[in-house]
Order: sequence, then structure tokens, then C-alpha cells
Amino acid sequence: MNARRAVLAALLLTAAAPALADTLIDNVKGSTIGTNGQVETFTGLLFDNAGTIVRVIHAGDKKPKPKKEYQYHIDGKGGVLLPGMIDAHAHVMDIGFAALSLDLSETASLSDALAKIRSFVAEHPDRPWIVGGGWNQETWNLGRFPTAAELDAVTGNRPVLLRRVDGHAVWANSAALKAAGITAATRDPVGGKLERNADGSLQGVLVDTAMELLSGKVPAPRPDDRDVALATAQQILFKRGVTAVADMGTGIEDWQAYRRAGDANRLYVRIMAYAAGTEQMILIGGPGPSPWLYADRLRLNGVKLYLDGALGSRGAWLKKPYADAPTTNGLPQLTQTQLGNLMSRAAMDNFQVAIHAIGDQGNAAAISAVEDLSATYKGDRRWRIEHAQIVDPQDFARFGKAGVIASMQPVHQTSDRTMAEARLGPDRLAGAYAWKSLQVAGAKLAFGSDAPVEKPDPWAGLAAAISRQGTDDQPAGGWQPQERLDRASAFAAYTSGAAFAGFAEQRFGRLAPGLRADFILVDTDPLVASPEQVRATRVLETWVGGGRVWEAAQPESGRPMQSQ
Repeated sequence: MNARRAVLAALLLTAAAPALADTLIDNVKGSTIGTNGQVETFTGLLFDNAGTIVRVIHAGDKKPKPKKEYQYHIDGKGGVLLPGMIDAHAHVMDIGFAALSLDLSETASLSDALAKIRSFVAEHPDRPWIVGGGWNQETWNLGRFPTAAELDAVTGNRPVLLRRVDGHAVWANSAALKAAGITAATRDPVGGKLERNADGSLQGVLVDTAMELLSGKVPAPRPDDRDVALATAQQILFKRGVTAVADMGTGIEDWQAYRRAGDANRLYVRIMAYAAGTEQMILIGGPGPSPWLYADRLRLNGVKLYLDGALGSRGAWLKKPYADAPTTNGLPQLTQTQLGNLMSRAAMDNFQVAIHAIGDQGNAAAISAVEDLSATYKGDRRWRIEHAQIVDPQDFARFGKAGVIASMQPVHQTSDRTMAEARLGPDRLAGAYAWKSLQVAGAKLAFGSDAPVEKPDPWAGLAAAISRQGTDDQPAGGWQPQERLDRASAFAAYTSGAAFAGFAEQRFGRLAPGLRADFILVDTDPLVASPEQVRATRVLETWVGGGRVWEAAQPESGRPMQSQ
């Protein structure tokens, strides 16, 4: 058994035991979202050996009879039991690869990052390319992008490619640029930019579509690399209490890894996949969305389309120029006509459409496309806009009227706050990360993390959603506090709302008879605890389909105990 196979075996044993037959877990403080959208409390769950909930027991209900109605009993010991959290926007394989590669997300300065890069290069002399990511010049208070020259000083002649934290820019050394044939004479591609020095020479950072000039030169992961990355990602998600995820940007190689895991009974997290563009959509799905596979563990729902870039790298498409870069409005990736054509291609075969739009012009263009196509493509389409970070307040009502799902990431607000102020100036902040305004306008909310851009941590997201404050409890009273959500709305956005956004509300996302027994036991009740306490929530156990897949008492075991 080679090293990769050994890692995979250690993370997820292939011999998973079936879910317990007719199991009762009681003596819990249970909460879920009811059919009326309000919080419903209960004291126990009864689920069958297929991992489906048979009954929800409420205070005062007659208790099930042992041996007759259930064979196994679990005493919840008064603990808090909630539905499994759903991450409505993440990148599953990237979560695993990020954990297995050079991670700069915790670095506090450029010098800190360079020291970590130097060490990683020395520790991996066998790697032909050094890849990783997570850097953020805003966190470093650098006031500029890092350079190839700075990277050269600690990497030597081996090519190095490091993705920015938002995934919309890469930092490369001179060896990587040379390997790709990129020189000062290379022109900026449409929708992208090569950052340059004052004399026109390459700085070493490539933004949005310019990244493609380099990406094809990096050796592609092998199938067994992907298998290990998926196993790693699952354990990371389960540790945070995440039992289902919308995978934004699924490629055929990712899909094949999911299928291999499903065929081998090693796929436990539920994946709602959105293909990386229409070509991958057709390659994976063919004539339409896939059926639910592996007992509701995997489905190709639709396609993800990129309309603009990210705010941090000034790729988000704004109606007016950037406050701190008045010569640019951002980097739109598609024209209005191109967007409409791609959406139409997906909709004609009933694929769900998810549009990446961050800037206010990007969001306005996305809404316009939905409005135009809704006249042709009827029925329950559930058009999604991913991120919806900056929205012109004049466009709030259009979200609700068009029935658009606002798939947003609360932690982006706390991470981006000071950067957003610099990029937008004070006049556009009223439409920034405007969860409450979009909800009031009638948009349905689905919350996620954008992991590995942020940690796949729903507790940090819940805390941000109800407080508009970061880990430092700043700013006092919350940033744009009128956009705070009540606890029930935030809780719903991470459970029932996220399931609805992925056409999964009849399968999971709540705890109710007929739905999957996906639940977690935690040490904090997010519906009553302070934001600080919510952020510090510890997941004690994670269950999927009636089987335990994570237990804090055995954090390194990786022993999934269910296969239903």
C-alpha cells in the first residue's frame, strides 16, 4: 500500500457498518426549522435502519416502546441536537487539497508568508511545482500585491504558484512565469489582468482569466490524489458539523472522484454539484441533471457561471469606478448576451443556474438575465446568485420579484469589512452584504462559507449573521447593523434554506418524518447563546443518514459508521 492509499485508508475505512435499526435518541434539547419556517423544538428522534426519520418526539408526547418501536437507545444526556449544517457554497475538492498543500491563510504579514514558503519548499524537495494558496495582501496590510521577486528570494528555480484567498488571483515566481512562456509582452486576456510594475515588467500576480495562462502548466492531480483530498475534505466538514454541501465548480475529475467514493461506500457527505461551466455540465450530466445517487449523497443539480471577479483583487464588476482605483470598474467575465446564452443552454435541459456575481453591476446584470429568461423558462427554476456581496439598493426588490436565491457567505462580511470600505467608499456600503434587506425584499437566503476561501465553519457564519462583528467583536454595535438577521433566519439559511436552494428540501435540511436522519450534537445552543459563544461552538458528534461519522472523543479516527 503506497503512502496515498495509506492516508486514504486511515481517513475513511471502507468497511462502514450500517445505520442502527430503529434507533431512538432522546433526552435532547432539539431544534429544527418547521414546515412553517419557524423554529420547532423537540426532545427525541426515532429513525429506521435506512437512516430515515420515523418520528420526532416533542415534550409531552408518549414515548416509543422499547423492543416494539425501537431496538437501540441513545441517551442524549440533555445535549443540544440540531440538523446537520449545510454549506450552500463551497469547493469540496479544494478544501481537501488546501489542507494537503501550502496554506498561507493564517499568515499575518508578507515576511511571515515568505518564511512559511521557504520552509515548505525545503521540506518538499521532491515536488516539481510548489502549489498552495490562502494569501491576502489586505490581511498583511501590505497596500499592494506581493511580487515575483519576493517569491524568487525564498523559492529558487522551482516553479511556485499560490492562489489568493478568494481564488481570483495567483502569485507566481519567475520560474513559473518562464515555464508558462509569460513575458512582459504578453497581453492581458479578456476578463483578466497581469499586474505590472511602473516600467511594464511583470509584477508576478495574475488576476481572473489571466490565471489560465499558468494553470495548464501545473501537473494535474492523479486520481488517487483526488481520493485522498475528498476523504480529507469530508473529515474537515464533519468536524464542523457540516453534513451537506453545494459544490460550486465541479469538474469531471471531481465528479469521478465522488463516484469512486460512492461506489466504494466512502462517500458520506451529501454533495449537490454545480458544474464548472456548460461544457462540464454536459460532460457530467448529459441530457439533464443526474438523479440522486448513493441514498441522496450525490446529485448534479446544475451549472455555475462566472459573471465577474472578486472585490479584493478589484475584479468585481461595479456600476461606478473603485474608490481606491478610479480607472477601473472591475473585470466582467461575460457580456449580457453571453450570460443569457449560457443560462439558456442550461435552462433548456432543466439544469439549475448559479451565477457568481459580487459587484453591484454584476448583480444587476444577473438579475436582468433572470428576468429576461423567466418569460421563456417557466416552472420551479430556483435561479441562484452566488455571493451577491454588493447590490445597489434600487435592485433589492428585483431579487424578490424574480424569485432569486441569494447564496451568501456571512463571514465574508467580517473578513472583507475594511477592504470593502476602501474599495467602495462610504456611499455604496448600504448595499454591501445586505442579508436583511434582501430577505425583506423577498429573496430566499442560503448561507455557506466559500471554503477554502474561508473555513467551512457555520458557527463563525452564524455569529457574523446575528452580530455583523468579527472575532474581535468589532466594530461596536456591528458593521451596517441594520443588516443583522434574527437567529431563526440565520439558522434556517444554514439548514432548510440551503437545502431548498439545492432542490433537497424533501430529502434533508430539517428534522422531520420522512427526511434523512442527518443531525449533530453540539455544546452550545445557537438560538440563545451570545455571538461569541456561538462562534466557539464545539461539535461533539456528527451523524449522516442515521450513522455517526464524527465524534470529538475520537477526532483522528475517521471511522464512519454508516452506509445508508
